[in-house]
Amino acid sequence: MQLKQIWVALAVALALVGCASSNSGSVYKRDETRQAQVVKTGIVESVRQVQIEGTEGTVGAVAGGVVGGVAGNAVGGGKGRNLATVIGAVAGVLAGKMAEEELTKKDGLEITVQLDNGSLVAIVQEADEQFHAGDRVRLLETGGTTRVTH
Repeated sequence: MQLKQIWVALAVALALVGCASSNSGSVYKRDETRQAQVVKTGIVESVRQVQIEGTEGTVGAVAGGVVGGVAGNAVGGGKGRNLATVIGAVAGVLAGKMAEEELTKKDGLEITVQLDNGSLVAIVQEADEQFHAGDRVRLLETGGTTRVTH
């Protein structure tokens, strides 16, 4: 029964981690819809591959703590079991946080654009679209968010 609980907690954790938010230029949050955007145009000066760090939310920590606590509880008996449960839970929290961050990392692009007015701007977004130096692009700005599109 305890092994089954471990697998259920792990499955729930992985499902929730998979729901991480996106930093794609093609993905809009619900509250960004039906909002006017400022459009600027320019030419891509350079593109550099970057890594977008993963989220450090509570999902991984909680799931890891549950899995670690259940696993620790399966060890020994009496006070030893209690100690193993606490150690397992703490180790699980740390492992869960690290796993969540690693699983939610994204490949990104730092896109430097020379705007038509001559100024330079750089935007980082997920690498789900390809941009190359010399590409003519649009920058869409709304509510503190800027995305680069073709």
